[in-house]
Amino acid sequence: MFLFRYILKKDFGDHKDIPRAKKSKYIPVVLSRKEIDAVLKHLEYPYELVVKLLYGCGLRLFECLQLRVHNFNFDAGVLTIHNGKGKKDRTVPIPQTIRPELTTQFEVIKKLHDEDIAKGYSGVFLDDQLEKKYPSAAQDFIWQWFFPQKALTPVPGKQELRRYHLHETRVQEAPYEAVRRAPLTKRVTSHTFRHSFATHLLQANYDIRTIQELLGHSDVRTTMIYTHCVPSRTVKEAKSPLDF
Repeated sequence: MFLFRYILKKDFGDHKDIPRAKKSKYIPVVLSRKEIDAVLKHLEYPYELVVKLLYGCGLRLFECLQLRVHNFNFDAGVLTIHNGKGKKDRTVPIPQTIRPELTTQFEVIKKLHDEDIAKGYSGVFLDDQLEKKYPSAAQDFIWQWFFPQKALTPVPGKQELRRYHLHETRVQEAPYEAVRRAPLTKRVTSHTFRHSFATHLLQANYDIRTIQELLGHSDVRTTMIYTHCVPSRTVKEAKSPLDF
């Protein structure tokens, strides 16, 4: 209809007997808390911590991998996600259960950063516009990746070596292997932990609007897909399901 109406500028003709395509009703795969723990048991550093943030904060894969040092505010107990889907920012509570692991990761990042600076590396990759505005930001500690890649990446056309964050394929492969070893009978992807985050909050009777904000959904109808598990009845202060 769009093609004929706006591109070809022609009358499509009689279409009253043509059925419209129906949107499929997708029900996401959700893991129980016991299954989450079984997967975590078979993950090694740093992928265990990545999955804990995916589940504990309801993050999308790239939201997690693109975290930088300045995203964490331990005094306020919140994690800020910048430029999420739809270029939106939001905050989620930091799971208190994994604060020691997060602190240890900061020490790892600081040590790696100091070594990079001592060897004369050019820092981390930044958005082009951000680097123009803050030329020295790539070497500032606050802009370092929270999950840095081990190997350095050469910059084409420049005599520079920079550090990128963990590659998404590595993070996708690790849970797959952990699920196989658990063993679980569900098809699990990195996004399954985000689905589990939302569903477990609903099962704990958290308000649907609160969950919508934590997930960064523009429309509450997107969040409503998780009501297939249990209806939301009460309003509670935002908290990570890792801390239940």
